Amino acid sequence: MDGNSRRKLVVVGQGYVGLPLAMRAVEVGWDVVGLDVDDARVKRLLSGESYVEDIPDAELAAALASGRYLPTADYENAAGFDVAVITVPTPLREGNPDLTYIEESTASLARQLRAAATVVLESTTYPGTTEELVAPILESISGLRSGHDFHLGYSPERIDPGNPTWTFITTPKVVSGIDPSSLAAVQGFYDTLIDQTVPVASTRVAELTKLLENTFRHVNIALVNELAMYSHDLGIDVWEAIDAASSKPFGFMKFTPGPGVGGHCLPIDPSYLSWQVKRSLGQPFRFVELANDVNDHMPDYVVRRVVTALNRDSLAVRGTRILLLGLAYKKNTGDARESPATRIAELLVSLGADLHACDPHVVESPALSALTLVDLTPDELASADLVVLLTDHDSFDFDLVGRHAKNVLDCRNATGIPDAEIL
Repeated sequence: MDGNSRRKLVVVGQGYVGLPLAMRAVEVGWDVVGLDVDDARVKRLLSGESYVEDIPDAELAAALASGRYLPTADYENAAGFDVAVITVPTPLREGNPDLTYIEESTASLARQLRAAATVVLESTTYPGTTEELVAPILESISGLRSGHDFHLGYSPERIDPGNPTWTFITTPKVVSGIDPSSLAAVQGFYDTLIDQTVPVASTRVAELTKLLENTFRHVNIALVNELAMYSHDLGIDVWEAIDAASSKPFGFMKFTPGPGVGGHCLPIDPSYLSWQVKRSLGQPFRFVELANDVNDHMPDYVVRRVVTALNRDSLAVRGTRILLLGLAYKKNTGDARESPATRIAELLVSLGADLHACDPHVVESPALSALTLVDLTPDELASADLVVLLTDHDSFDFDLVGRHAKNVLDCRNATGIPDAEIL
């Protein structure tokens, strides 16, 4: 964009999805308002402190210095926007989708909506949300008609934190609109940011695309997790079997076991699809429900393996010092949302463990209140009766672990320690 064509973008939500979007938009010339209801987050952003690994402090500082990025909690700063993108969380509450954040942010944007503007929803949700929920809120408050007075679309986020190859820019972006003119507006916007856009025929297709992507992963991870449990009982190395199967150049895609699934996507997105199928068709989505059951109980299985490992040394969990390596749900990130480490920590503390943990990336996690956060040192390793690897960060020195740890339970098959027990 040149100086004569600068346009105003509002990004609602400045987390793992919204902040990279905002930074990229500033880079290509948009005037960006980064809205977030968390005042503490806004203050950190205004001071140039990034809490998202993919956005270094220097990039945030450059965006602030450009004068084209304004972090704020005040929707009045959204007035006169050309494009607004909603990237707020969509959690589950007692198994049901909670769209409160979408509803509230949409209503606030509607008060600033003007003719010819474009609104895009990126938050993961069930098919139909854009047309059945977002459009009516925008129309009733603004008095404008979607598809006639303003453009409306859906584009599922595909952020993969810590992935150096498939970044926000290089990952193809699915785009949609409620009508052809909306699709053109949404695609035109993302074409300024992304290397490749992938248009689809409707917002419902785009909404389903996101759920399909993560349900596919969820189901296949559940498959290998259940295989890992049964293979252990049968005395078979499931990891070697997976590697061998991966040598087949067609018809197989590699997934690996782990202590559970985390982040906003896998523990939540498939349940949105299952909920919509049950609500609309009265049918259970059996694959999703089975995958939920397997993956949700992997932390319990890890704790059972911990108990078994300690029993072999005539130790009870109560009073025993256990060191967890990794609290994030994904390697090389600080993202602890829905991390299985939280459930594992809670279970071990309830059993009386003297629990310590090391994660150089995580600064905010529900698990932190239940344990002592430590650095990875020879003394910490030697003091632990059992070391449990939950997240295989590249920064962990596994040679150090191998030299000083008494016993290791490796839930990622990543340490390379010959006598470590593998999940």
